Amino acid sequence: MLAQTALSNFRQELQFHRLSKISSNIKVEVLRGRQRQQVSIFDTVVGDVVLLKLGDQIPADGLFLDGHSLQVDESSMTGESDHVEVDSAKNPFLLSGAKVVDGYAQMLVTSVGMNTAWGEMMSLISQDTNKRTPLQARLDKLTSSIGKVGLIVAFLVLVVLLIRYFTGNTKDEYGNKEYSGSNKNIDNVLNGVVRIVSAAVTIGVVAIPEGLPLAVTLTLAYSMKRMMKDQAMVRKLQACETMGSATVICTDKTGTLTKNEMEVTKFWLGQEPIEKHNSIKQNVSELFHQGVGLNTTGSVYIPLSGSKPNISGSPTEKAILYWAVSDLGMDMEKMKLSYDILQVETFNSDKKRSGVLIKKKEDKSIHVHWKGAAEMIVAMCSSYYETDGAIKSLDEESRSNIEKIIQGMAASSLRCIAFAHTQILEEEIEYSNDEKTHPRLKEDELILLGVVGLKDPCRPGVLNAVKICKSAGVQIKMITGDNVYTAKAIATECGILQIEDEANYGEQVIEGVEFRNYTHEERMEKVDNILLMARSSPFNKLLMVQCLKQKNHVVAVTGDGTNDAPALKEADIGLSMGIQGTEVAKESSDIIILDDNFNSVATVLRWGRCVYNNIQKFIQFQLTVNVAALVINFIAEVSAGDVPLTAWCSGSCNRAAYQ
Repeated sequence: MLAQTALSNFRQELQFHRLSKISSNIKVEVLRGRQRQQVSIFDTVVGDVVLLKLGDQIPADGLFLDGHSLQVDESSMTGESDHVEVDSAKNPFLLSGAKVVDGYAQMLVTSVGMNTAWGEMMSLISQDTNKRTPLQARLDKLTSSIGKVGLIVAFLVLVVLLIRYFTGNTKDEYGNKEYSGSNKNIDNVLNGVVRIVSAAVTIGVVAIPEGLPLAVTLTLAYSMKRMMKDQAMVRKLQACETMGSATVICTDKTGTLTKNEMEVTKFWLGQEPIEKHNSIKQNVSELFHQGVGLNTTGSVYIPLSGSKPNISGSPTEKAILYWAVSDLGMDMEKMKLSYDILQVETFNSDKKRSGVLIKKKEDKSIHVHWKGAAEMIVAMCSSYYETDGAIKSLDEESRSNIEKIIQGMAASSLRCIAFAHTQILEEEIEYSNDEKTHPRLKEDELILLGVVGLKDPCRPGVLNAVKICKSAGVQIKMITGDNVYTAKAIATECGILQIEDEANYGEQVIEGVEFRNYTHEERMEKVDNILLMARSSPFNKLLMVQCLKQKNHVVAVTGDGTNDAPALKEADIGLSMGIQGTEVAKESSDIIILDDNFNSVATVLRWGRCVYNNIQKFIQFQLTVNVAALVINFIAEVSAGDVPLTAWCSGSCNRAAYQ
């Protein structure tokens, strides 16, 4: 048993080291040979140019080369919670382990590994992997309680047997009394006492269920290994246990329920659909080139062979860039050479838009471009471009028509992205500080350029996975940033919403702003019935998780963005995405879904239930064996003076249970 326990602890330690190595193997985007490449953080070398964006963890120490609005969180290094602005003039230094909280940049790597400031600090810290999970702690307590009962029984047996022995009520194999007042042979007395003590110790050993903690360790280690094969990496051991008792799963849409393979399938200019892109007027086409090519964190590399362009970025950015290059004839390198970028407003989950302020080198004209959720961009516009290139006022009728166009595309499961533009004079630029180093982008009186619809089909098997979760008594809630029409279409396709329950959509479907504006009592009353929250911000997601926990639900939450970190931490089980998830989200989670697939979430739930079922069965078996052995040995020893079940018999039962 000691050898088996030692081997189990060694295997558990080895498993933790393997998981730690996998979880620290972060993918880093670098610029090599004019192309973006994804490399392991362990393969980053001095001299690499690393591309940083919102949510990234800085992989090495380095220097700021180029970028806009870069702010980093160095609290893990310095302990200071204030975000640090990084630029080439005042503070070009970037530290390994810090996290990007705003903007984007290119960084030149100057030191890696243990030569970084983070590496030097971590070398002084020893990792502790011996923390007991809640279930292990409870079973340790159960083992201790049963062991105490066994020791009490063993003590009673010892007292009874000693009294019987010294009062002459025990006999040897020949029928003679083992002890009598007239015959006090010291050797015989010692042998008799040793035999009695051995019998009492045997009863104590049989009573102690030493296999319980070991069974939990074996079950969890096996489950973690199998879950890794099923695309789920467990970062915290207790997540295996907690997931088995989950009652609600709050899931994202994009990339989790859908494939995250975007493609532009619809394009509207003004109130007209565009089929032939060569019919777009030159002035409008030029503005689209600006708005797509300069208001992006993606990149386009066209090989000299003239083959298909290599496009990098988020799935949405890649789809729009490919559409602009292939259909609109955009030359991204030409755009970058022709314009200076003055200010960038990076995309965030609250505003759901990104913007750029640019100056044309040729005529010094200044332009503002916005891109984002269609209804939000349209709300910023006062006019729009028609197909002939003319600008027309966006009156109530035309605004209503464009909103109906957006709703129609959304109802077809399309994600709607709108583009807007305006040209301003240099003296019209407003600044957010007295030094006039941070210009603000104009946010009203814009001209609507057009709207594109991106198709992102559901993942195969999601419908069945949702059915499995529902049949297991787990409620699925979809929380997405998309508009309510797109969200409804996808939720219905995935089986979260039922067409026959359309009459109840008023209770089941809600927008994030509406949920946030409820009183606490109203939220607590309605939260159980809500199955879909559209146009949700990370704060809305956090509110829902808090309400569900207050109603005694065990909540699992999926998330991929930096702003999802509070909800992931608040949830009983945080599930981050391994592909699209930021490093901040991964660090806040308990389990990483390596393939970003909801099917894997259902698999994690199944393994969580399996852990509890296996441990329940072992406890039933172990307690049955130990209690029966304790009672039999107690009765037999007190009445007959012999122990029918030895410690070896109990150990054999435990080994049989492990098998």
